[in-house]
Amino acid sequence: MHTLPQQLANGLILGSMYGLIAIGYTMVYGIVQLINFAHGEIFMTGGFGALSVYLVLPDGTSMWIALPLMLIGGGLVAVLIAVGAERFAYRPLRGAPRLAPLITAIGLSLALQQAVFNWYPHADNARKFPQLPGGPFNITDSLKIQSGELFVLIAAPLCMGALAFFVRTSRTGRAMQATAQDPDTAQLMGIDTNRIIVIAFAIGGFFAAVAGIAWGFRVGSVNYDMGFVAGLKAFTAAVLGGIGNIYGAMLGGIVLGLAEGLATAYIADIPGMDQFGGQGWASVWAFVLLILVLLFRPQGLLGERVADRA
Repeated sequence: MHTLPQQLANGLILGSMYGLIAIGYTMVYGIVQLINFAHGEIFMTGGFGALSVYLVLPDGTSMWIALPLMLIGGGLVAVLIAVGAERFAYRPLRGAPRLAPLITAIGLSLALQQAVFNWYPHADNARKFPQLPGGPFNITDSLKIQSGELFVLIAAPLCMGALAFFVRTSRTGRAMQATAQDPDTAQLMGIDTNRIIVIAFAIGGFFAAVAGIAWGFRVGSVNYDMGFVAGLKAFTAAVLGGIGNIYGAMLGGIVLGLAEGLATAYIADIPGMDQFGGQGWASVWAFVLLILVLLFRPQGLLGERVADRA
């Protein structure tokens, strides 16, 4: 049990990254009822965009100067791709049967993977990502946190809180709520629903870029296919927390991260379960948790605040 604080911290850090990606899923679904399966690749391009900014900076540039530039660069790349996907891939199919945009999203996901694979030399191998200075920070004898892990622990609640405040208090945020409830009526009331949808994609793209940078800091590298599994788990987190709910997306991510961290460490200690422990089984137990939650609470942990449409 002396490893429990470290495993809880690991789960919280991993879950915060899942939650940042999941917010993009939940915002887009809440407004246009679209599952953007290319969102994991937007997360990946955000990480590579930040790496590109770092690589063009002069040698010896302090990471504290590079970090905001990486956030701007990675965020800009992810936002442009997210907005471009909405405008050219999803908007023309908005009135089509739901299977059409779903297939388009999968195709876009594969196209983005291949584009990064071709653009970066040796992208089939993990590309080394710069690290924040300082650390590790010894919180207790059994709890140690790296600088990059501290970044996501600060960034995730700040991003979520800022978005919740924006949606609750700003005119654009109220327009987003109205569009989510009834886009036709919102349009009749003078709301530019296309603009609102673009803003939702842009915010989700920026949050995914922050998660991509945090992933690079934590793992120490980025690679062209890192968005597939991370995006799938983030979608799971959005469903787990209650898709359409900002707080639910982050809660689902944290629950999923904790489930992975604790299962990795402790499942093998249960008598008769020694062959079901370890990192290889972490994803299995995470999805088992999802199934159990949806069996007993199909709307997710915090339910769905977005009204169903006829």
